[in-house]
Amino acid sequence: MAKRERVMRMSVEQPLWRALAGYRVLTMVYAIGLFISAHDEVARPWVAIAYFAVLAVWTLATLPRVANAASCTKRFLAVDLTIALVGILLTRLAEAPERIDAGAPTLPSIWTAGAVLAFAIKGGWRWAAFASTLVAAANLVERSGVPTRDTIHMVLLVWIASIAIGYVVEVARASERTLARALEIEAATRERERLARDIHDGVLQVLAMVQRRGAVIGGEAAELGRMAGEQEVALRTLVSGGLVPVSRVSEDAAEGAVVRAVDVPDDADGPVDLRVLL
Repeated sequence: MAKRERVMRMSVEQPLWRALAGYRVLTMVYAIGLFISAHDEVARPWVAIAYFAVLAVWTLATLPRVANAASCTKRFLAVDLTIALVGILLTRLAEAPERIDAGAPTLPSIWTAGAVLAFAIKGGWRWAAFASTLVAAANLVERSGVPTRDTIHMVLLVWIASIAIGYVVEVARASERTLARALEIEAATRERERLARDIHDGVLQVLAMVQRRGAVIGGEAAELGRMAGEQEVALRTLVSGGLVPVSRVSEDAAEGAVVRAVDVPDDADGPVDLRVLL
């Protein structure tokens, strides 16, 4: 019975998607906790409450969207980033200017990085650079063009981290494609070796038997045995390592069997392509 092997493959991106889903939930809870801890100081808390209600529903409802690359569509990424950018800009409406100048966090806080990281995992470093640039522009607008040191640090951190992760994802995808191709080549090589063993164990024995029986019977059977012997030699040579030049072409007019000569250069010391002959 032939032994059947199964190769288990797991995408290198899958752990990143799971980590992103957890990050979005945790940062959503963190942003809401920041608001609750300082709600007395917020100038218009109803704006923040409305935004956090939308943010919580969106984050929890779209968890399946960040389960894998296929579910994370371009439309989802656009809406997700829009919610992050709107939250940053709404900070000027919810917070007093004094708190903003003092370095109060934006409404989505570090949840924004999750939207950018989704771009990085989905499309690579170029998508990450695009999304993080929009986030940086929104933060500059929210700070009236004069960002604090903490704002600059957060923007640079998101920008650099997202681009780095996007680049790593692209390299991982290329490596995965290379591995898949190597596995395919290995499987094809094993199949060729199996066929070679089958030929060696079955066909060559039949040809040898025909040659011996033909020599015993004589007459036309002897000629058939001689042709079987030529085919055995040629096939055995092919299985064992390549082709050798055949001295002539023999044809049986009665049966129409043909043995074709194959010329191999004398300096051919490498593999020979046999697909046309097969």
